[in-house]
Amino acid sequence: MKDSANYQYLCRLFGLHTAPVSKMCKTKQHLSKRKVLPGRFVWPWVMILGGSIHAANPQVAIADDLRKDATVRAVEEAMPCVVNIRTEIMVERRDFYYDLLWEFFGPYYRQRPSESTYSLGSGVIVHESGYVLTNAHVINRASRIQVVLHDGSVYEAEMVAGMAASDVAVLKITPSAPVTRFQAIQFAEDDDLLLGESVLALGNPFGLGSSVSRGILSSKNRRPPTEDQPLDVDHWLQTDAAINPGNSGGPLVNLEGRLMGLNVAVYKEAQGIGFAIPIKQVNEALTEMLSIERITGLWFGAKVDASVHPPRLLEVHPESPAYQAGLQKKDQLLALEGQTLRGIFDWIKGVVNVPPDQELSLRVQRGEEEFTRSLKLPAEETFFNADLIQDLMGIRLQPVTPQLARHVGMDRIQGLLVADIVPEGPAYSSGIRPGCVLIECQDQPVEDILSLARQIHGMKRGSEIQLTVLVKRRFGRLATFGRATASLRLP
Repeated sequence: MKDSANYQYLCRLFGLHTAPVSKMCKTKQHLSKRKVLPGRFVWPWVMILGGSIHAANPQVAIADDLRKDATVRAVEEAMPCVVNIRTEIMVERRDFYYDLLWEFFGPYYRQRPSESTYSLGSGVIVHESGYVLTNAHVINRASRIQVVLHDGSVYEAEMVAGMAASDVAVLKITPSAPVTRFQAIQFAEDDDLLLGESVLALGNPFGLGSSVSRGILSSKNRRPPTEDQPLDVDHWLQTDAAINPGNSGGPLVNLEGRLMGLNVAVYKEAQGIGFAIPIKQVNEALTEMLSIERITGLWFGAKVDASVHPPRLLEVHPESPAYQAGLQKKDQLLALEGQTLRGIFDWIKGVVNVPPDQELSLRVQRGEEEFTRSLKLPAEETFFNADLIQDLMGIRLQPVTPQLARHVGMDRIQGLLVADIVPEGPAYSSGIRPGCVLIECQDQPVEDILSLARQIHGMKRGSEIQLTVLVKRRFGRLATFGRATASLRLP
């Protein structure tokens, strides 16, 4: 009777005509006599068949379509690109007793081991080779970075570039195999923002795993950024989608699953107000960060627009390798060494391991014309060096080594020492003399000769430069350094 009830239930479920129980029993007896399969092995096959028939039910398919709306499709498109970022920061613990023991015993005192602190954040894969976009504050001072993919796989990563002013950073996943390809998110257009449109904040809040929160674009009208000032709330997109701790660096996407911003902060004084860096500002930061000079130390001499596909040149500096190769502003870079350039990450990937002065084949489009140019990228130091600074400023500079710092009586190593002044040069009448230490140029700290030469070379001829120097003053046997300012005009 139990088999009979099951048989009638299946017939009703699949819409079949119900056979009499007696026929069903005879069929089972007939099968058993012929020693085919026992009856208990027939039912699993019937149930599997039933499952397939049931899944094809039109009513179930319609229900699935109703549930799979634009939000679900956007999440399915973007979520595999979202990563969790784990950082480890080594912190040295110092106190009064540590300083006291170090002062008396110096290197003979065994240093207390550093302690580690950990933090969590989010990011989004933006290139199939493993480039990841996140907030700069997520990986700030990190000594180790790990990236956890949506499927749970863990990779080591390294910082490629970052800007505190824009709070944007780029990481590169170290793949376990060279041919590993990652799913990358698609960028929205710079100004493709609709006030009130639905947006999704994806990330890893509290380190609990991938999550989605939905809201609307509450505000997109923000004041333009002020020069040399860090970006803040007034420059960001506003949304009521929940952005919790751990969401920082994750993507804010539209219903097409395209990246329209980076989650960055939540307004503590209010409830349900979150902020994201607009994709336009992200692209501007990438344009500044992902230069060949910053990434490889080679000199290209042209700025590449990160928001255009294929990449386009925004400007070309005179005397640069790009200029010597015949490249011009608004040229589009189509291919490098035969490899198609779809965007700025393809461009960086193509040059990151190129040795200095290697000849490269670059396919270029200018208007309707396509042509190939030969390009060589020398090391920056061959051009941006002390000789260039001397030619432009009339000052001979040299690094401040520990031995040199002790010789001139400095208690810290900062800036560049003025070794000589070119007679009748731009700096001759400024009051700067040998023995001074240059510590600031245009209110920016002077770190090394390379960065200073690059900064000076990028300024317009005839510009006035403001310098801050340390001047040695003697009072009997006592020598001190005082700050002084000077100005000179580039020839």
